[in-house]
Amino acid sequence: MSAVTKPSRLIRKAEVLKRTSLSNSTLYLYMARGMFPGNVKLGVRSVAWDEAAVDAWIAERLTSQAGGEANG
Repeated sequence: MSAVTKPSRLIRKAEVLKRTSLSNSTLYLYMARGMFPGNVKLGVRSVAWDEAAVDAWIAERLTSQAGGEANG
């Protein structure tokens, strides 16, 4: 029997910015540098992010912070 996984949820930019405390410009800079998960195009003028990927990015930052690594 296979394990049941919780389906991913998509979150909009306002929620991403709120959860990460990043500015709009820093969010897109990190994405361009491959330092933040990419977005998913929902429509012509609409994008969202995978909630699990954003949560994993936050957890990674917290873990590196606890380990004494420099932010960047």
